[in-house]
Amino acid sequence: MTRYLLKRLGLAVVTLWLLSVIVFFAGQVVPGDPGRAILGNLADPRAVRALDHQLGVDRPLLTQYWSWITGLLHGNMGESYQYRSAVEPYVQAALVNSVKLAALAFVIVVPLGILGGVLAALRYGRATDRVISVVGLSAATVPEFVSGIVVIIIFAVSLKWLPVSASAGTGASALTQLDHLILPAIPLVFILFGYIARMARAGTIEALDSDYTRTATLKGLKPSVVIRRHVLRNALLPTITVIATQTGYLIGGLVVVETLFNYQGIGNLIYKAAQAKDFPMLEAGVLTIGVVYMVATLIADALSTALNPRLRLGTGG
Repeated sequence: MTRYLLKRLGLAVVTLWLLSVIVFFAGQVVPGDPGRAILGNLADPRAVRALDHQLGVDRPLLTQYWSWITGLLHGNMGESYQYRSAVEPYVQAALVNSVKLAALAFVIVVPLGILGGVLAALRYGRATDRVISVVGLSAATVPEFVSGIVVIIIFAVSLKWLPVSASAGTGASALTQLDHLILPAIPLVFILFGYIARMARAGTIEALDSDYTRTATLKGLKPSVVIRRHVLRNALLPTITVIATQTGYLIGGLVVVETLFNYQGIGNLIYKAAQAKDFPMLEAGVLTIGVVYMVATLIADALSTALNPRLRLGTGG
């Protein structure tokens, strides 16, 4: 098991390094000049060139990348072009905000999706199965900005049950923050429910048709015991991978939701950094999301290894 996880960790580190290369050089081809974006369109070209030189964006790309990556290895994400201060506080604050929203969405959608998928599998081919499958597929195909606008109109404007903005303000209590985060969490639940429910359903159906389930049933075990000890243990293996993948989406793919609800998360930070040509902020934000993906994937590998004996024996790759 240790060898398996170390192998996954090594692959994750290599992937993260490749991501750093892609992120850095992709940021350099974004149209626009950082000096011009900061000083404005009417600024004198000499002032723009002087600011570009001060920022170091006129140096060779390999030199810029080496300075950036060595700084990251020493815990320095660089200095924001837009705010002329260290990037770390902005990224950390935005990441904390996104984690709060993602955690609330996860607490709702993971048990709901697993329960829906297992229930659909146990009622395979019946009305319950069809309803859950259609609802999950339909919810997953609706874009976040559409479902977000709908929930705002219904719950915030018409019923006035929840606040429109996701930001509760500084010093707000945990209950107040929760009240503000419920509305933006709903579109995320809609998107993720279909993916998790489908994987849980497919895994449960496969486990129900397996030989070990038939053997457990023939031994006279109660159906609830068979489902709990044999079916769910194996059915949730592919679901864990899907949940881990969606963790990265929840943290970094929230640009639409965070913008729509005026929430200062990591997705919104990256969007504004791209608009302002703030390359250090943009690169640090995207790389932070890559680290989140890496950690989530490693956790999923650890859980899969713990649940799958073949991986513990080294036969699972």
